Amino acid sequence: MRNLAPLSLLLLAACSSDPITSYMPEPYKVTIQQGNAITQDMVSKLRPGMSKSQVRFILGTPPITDMFHTNRWDYVYILKQGREVKEERKLTLFFDNDLLSRVAGDVAATTQQDKQEEAAKPAKAATEIVLDKFDPNAPPIVPSDEKGFFGRMMESVGF
Repeated sequence: MRNLAPLSLLLLAACSSDPITSYMPEPYKVTIQQGNAITQDMVSKLRPGMSKSQVRFILGTPPITDMFHTNRWDYVYILKQGREVKEERKLTLFFDNDLLSRVAGDVAATTQQDKQEEAAKPAKAATEIVLDKFDPNAPPIVPSDEKGFFGRMMESVGF
C-alpha cells in the first residue's frame, strides 16, 4: 500500500490543468514543405495553348489530379514551421482539348505593368484569370531553346 500512494499522486498530478506544464520545453517541430513550390516566374511562363506536357515541364507534375475532371490540374503548396503555416499557395489550371485555356489561384501570370501596379497596392486575394483566346488548330507553342540533358549530350557527341 505504501508503494501505491506515490504512484497514485504522480498519476493525479499528470491529469491536473496546473500551468506548471507550461514551463516544460516543447519538442522540436520540423519545417514541412508539401506540394510543388510555385513561383511567380514559373506562372509567368505559362501561355494559352500550351500542351499538358509543356505545362508539366514548367510547373512539374500536379500533386492533385481528378479522374473525373481530367481537364483540371490543381497545384497546392504549403510550408509549415512547427505548428504554424508560413506560406500557402493554390493554383488551378484548366485545359480545353488538352491545351491550356485559363489559370486560377493565388499566383497568377502578370505583365511588367501589372507588377509595377501591384507593388504600389496591398496583396490581392485569390483571383481567376482568363488567358487570351487561342486557335486550337494552331501548333502548340514550342518552349525556348533550352536543351535537356540528352539534347546537350547528343550535341557534345556531334549529332
